[in-house]
Amino acid sequence: MTYNPQFFRRTDLPDVAGPVRDLVGYGEHPPRVRWQNDAKVAIQIVVNYEEGSEKSFAMGDNVNDGLYELPFAVDGQRDLAVESMYEYGTRAGIWRLFRVLDHADVPVTFFAAAVALERNPEVALKLARRGDEAAGHGFRWSNHFEMTKDEEREAIRQAVASIEKTTGTRPVGWYCREMSISTRELLVEEGGFLYDSDTYSEDIPYWTSVDGHSHLVVPYSLVVNDARYVVGTGYGSPEHFFETAKATLDRLRNDGDDVGRMMSIGLHPRISGNPARADALARFIAYAQTFDDVEFMRRIDIARTFEKQVPRP
Repeated sequence: MTYNPQFFRRTDLPDVAGPVRDLVGYGEHPPRVRWQNDAKVAIQIVVNYEEGSEKSFAMGDNVNDGLYELPFAVDGQRDLAVESMYEYGTRAGIWRLFRVLDHADVPVTFFAAAVALERNPEVALKLARRGDEAAGHGFRWSNHFEMTKDEEREAIRQAVASIEKTTGTRPVGWYCREMSISTRELLVEEGGFLYDSDTYSEDIPYWTSVDGHSHLVVPYSLVVNDARYVVGTGYGSPEHFFETAKATLDRLRNDGDDVGRMMSIGLHPRISGNPARADALARFIAYAQTFDDVEFMRRIDIARTFEKQVPRP
């Protein structure tokens, strides 16, 4: 009797393209890391700034982006409703988020699509004045797996140059919309990046090897992430966001060991920039700031702190 070998395979194929999967990681005993002011938990707020760089008929993509408040779609032509939701994020939502963050005196990392900052330079100037980090989020908010390797290399190059021009600082972190099997290799090849966040595989940064070079990964998360307000498996109200964030922090502070971990929060101006959702964010920040063992940090600061305590291999 002949069996299909795929049903009995134990490992990945030896010639599969892209990075090797690591299913073991730190195991039972991760390194004991402490963050700023000896904190056990580093909260890292990401503002995904994409508005104006998303796929649209207006930009010649012949498709409208689908991350929208309602499950409606206009095909074959401009969708002015979707476009206006993105406009809300860059006209009103981003400034409400800035007010929340300014009031709490919390630093953040922007996952910044370069074209979005070009189209609203006041946002670039504001984040620079605040001392926020602008990490690369693509030249446009585009799927990198749809690009050829040469196109992706050029998109990274143009994103770096553009963000450096609009903010005054080149990005040293990277997170694209959907990475390709070549993304990490191209970041190492470019040579100016300290870390990338194109993974959801850990609560602690870790080192990986790319073409013989040590490369730092600072993981991201889609759990405490406001995209869940507008997708089917998401939050029904701001209370759900607040409850999820609170429970995440409570568990990380008392996780059964003495390991320091990071907590990622993902925001989008067109989503959390709405009043009720911004209120839930403000309430969570106030809750987190009552603890002495919690610090809000930029992603670059988490990377540098980790690098000092867990040196590059």
